[in-house]
Amino acid sequence: MQIGIMSGTFTRSSLEDELDALVDHGLNCMQFDVSSAGLKPSAAPFDAAECGRIKAETSARNISLAAINCMWNMIDPDLDRRAAGLRYLERLAPCCEAMGTSVVALATGSRNPKSMWLGHPDNNSPEAWRDLVDVMGASIRIAEQHNITLAFEPEVSNTVDSAAKAVRLIDEMGSPNLKVIMDCANIFHTGELPRMREIIDEAFDLLGEHVAIAHAKDLDRDGHAGHLAAGQGVLDYEQYLSLLNGLGYDVPLILHGLTEEQVDGCVAYLKEKQ
Repeated sequence: MQIGIMSGTFTRSSLEDELDALVDHGLNCMQFDVSSAGLKPSAAPFDAAECGRIKAETSARNISLAAINCMWNMIDPDLDRRAAGLRYLERLAPCCEAMGTSVVALATGSRNPKSMWLGHPDNNSPEAWRDLVDVMGASIRIAEQHNITLAFEPEVSNTVDSAAKAVRLIDEMGSPNLKVIMDCANIFHTGELPRMREIIDEAFDLLGEHVAIAHAKDLDRDGHAGHLAAGQGVLDYEQYLSLLNGLGYDVPLILHGLTEEQVDGCVAYLKEKQ
């Protein structure tokens, strides 16, 4: 299991300094955001020299890019914002190989007009599902054209809010280019924490063969996505890591939702638990 971190956890003035911080903390992979290289999504497609610099600097430090972020609200009630996100994916996709990754991280989004990370009753509507299928279908066509994998994250505040919905989406799309980001701190609806072991087992039973990367963070209550550093909440990490290790292939495990000061403790915790 590779332990990595979310881009931007180490706040530095340059990509090189941020990557050096990863190495200093014993990390060898990251979920990358173009902002770490001083790039803006509006500038995509990115200059070949910039893409080459990212790949050269990570390779020089033996750091792999587990995925690159392309987060937009796939069911945004604002159609212009929804379309802009898809256009960004279309411009980002041809740059992925040059940067050194083949996985693009997505979120399925929310009908909430204020934030894609806040829930909304209409997330469970047939219309929201139809819109998601339409946008994901267009995204997959881009992915297939550029030989990349799209990985979306089930989350209680989003329209795909469970392992069951995630596998439903994968089955409906029918593409090997669609995978999931496993984050067991994100899948507990209100009242479900007492069934933690059952729900985690179900998530791996349904999605184990589809996991592209995994996240390591924690939660203190159900009904919301977790926002605590790994080991600081109630998630059963022994079960979680045992199931990840049992998948039969190496899954990058990305630390998320923590401060720089918490990194060493979280790395030690994960190594102890695995």
